Amino acid sequence: MEHETHTAHQHEGQGREGHVAHHADHATHDAHASHADRTSHKDHADHTAHAGHGHQDHAHHHGGGASWSMAAKATLHCLTGCAIGEVLGMVIGTALGWGNAPTMILAIVLAFFFGYSLTLWGVLKAGVELRAAVKVALAADTISIAVMELIDNGVIALWPGAMDAHLDDAKFWWVLAIALVAAFIITTPVNKWMIGRGKGHAVVHQYHH
Repeated sequence: MEHETHTAHQHEGQGREGHVAHHADHATHDAHASHADRTSHKDHADHTAHAGHGHQDHAHHHGGGASWSMAAKATLHCLTGCAIGEVLGMVIGTALGWGNAPTMILAIVLAFFFGYSLTLWGVLKAGVELRAAVKVALAADTISIAVMELIDNGVIALWPGAMDAHLDDAKFWWVLAIALVAAFIITTPVNKWMIGRGKGHAVVHQYHH
């Protein structure tokens, strides 16, 4: 009897110890699981924060203001094409004996043509197919050239005697120079605003790198 009682107590003790050990193991497992869960949530939060930070940086990069240098270069690019087109239009109109109105219209058409052509050439050199390159040029230069032509031709039209000056007249050239400078000064802020919002010449920057 004593042996059976001792054995029963021993089994009971071992049972309690096993039960306690089981609970201890279970608690340890829960602790590890909780720690792993917290770690997983922390990693997920860190990843989400990092992704959000990256998205903010990306948005800031594309939505931030453009530099004046960038805007000036874009404006000068358009101004070059406009100047070539206008001078050529004046030369052709004068050589054909046209009046002021048709000569100015031709000059404006050629200004757009050469303005687009300079951008189109650069995009085509980057390997873009023709149709896509034309769309890029139209998106990049239309507003810029339109503003530039409005200011440029407005100055020439309003300047007394400028419309009647011939190519061999110094007045024609210095009024044209003043008109182009005015167009550059007024169009540069427009290009800066557009580039800062991913429009205008911003669409061709990816093809220049």
